[in-house]
Amino acid sequence: MISRVADHCFWLGRYIERAESSARLLQVTRTLAFDAELPPLYCWRPLVIVSGQYPELAHHLGADAAGNGDAVQRYMTWAPDNPVSIRNSIRAAREGARSIREVIGHDIWEATNELYLWFMGEAAAAQYLHDRDEVYRHIRRSTQLCLGLVRSTMMHDEPMDFLWLGVMLERVGQTARTLDMHYHIQGAAEGQQPLLQTALWLSLLRACSGFEAYMRREQGRVSRESVVSFLLFEARFPRSLRYCLRTALALFRRLALTRSGGTTAARARLEALDRWLDQQEKDGLPLSEHALLTHVVDEIGASCGELQGGFEGTDENPVVGQPEAAQ
Repeated sequence: MISRVADHCFWLGRYIERAESSARLLQVTRTLAFDAELPPLYCWRPLVIVSGQYPELAHHLGADAAGNGDAVQRYMTWAPDNPVSIRNSIRAAREGARSIREVIGHDIWEATNELYLWFMGEAAAAQYLHDRDEVYRHIRRSTQLCLGLVRSTMMHDEPMDFLWLGVMLERVGQTARTLDMHYHIQGAAEGQQPLLQTALWLSLLRACSGFEAYMRREQGRVSRESVVSFLLFEARFPRSLRYCLRTALALFRRLALTRSGGTTAARARLEALDRWLDQQEKDGLPLSEHALLTHVVDEIGASCGELQGGFEGTDENPVVGQPEAAQ
């Protein structure tokens, strides 16, 4: 398989996963803003911070925009100048799928294109004004359909492995960023009643689609230690850092990515990160997970950059040119 196709497959997986994660996080934050007794600034600013777009939002819309739920939602959903907006993720996914239609197959291309046409059309814009939760649900269902079709209709060979590698690496970064929201929210929640603290942890579980799985494992008991441990180390949960990292490493080994120093360096960096996470579990959770999660996000971003440099001969590639503020 030529490197250009591998590159498009990798980025298609990342953009589909990014759109799904952004829609889920916006939907959960809306619920938190309505239900929790927190100032709007402490609900919406963390979302923009973990997306990597806080300085840009303040520059374009003003310093107070991060406390305006409507402004944040518009910026994270529709803004063409926001490289990690849902609009740009869906557009980039559609462009990537279009360029490799013969590789991914008709069903995946059709599902991706239908999502793009719906989102860019009048129906999504009109529904956003009246029921934006349904808009986010539609995006989640459509992107999950695309990923389901990848697993069930593509040959399980190199193209699918590259695509799923993109999904897993994007998911590691998105889960770490979502969990890091608690660090930015807790300033307003400190000293509040335990019920509010519990609500914050449950909202983070929902933002990672882990609420039901966590409740089954912990039998309804909620604590900081158990939630953080679940999202970091639970090897059976498909959005935990450990599961995604080890799945990505298995894909690296199966692909035998030794064609260049970049791909070898990316694999070595992920192996080191996996060992480091193991050591963190042995040492026990720190009082604050912020430094741990920041390290994970930085290492995933560096790994993706090294992997990107390992692709050779990337002809015309409109997808790769997207900014990487949310690696």
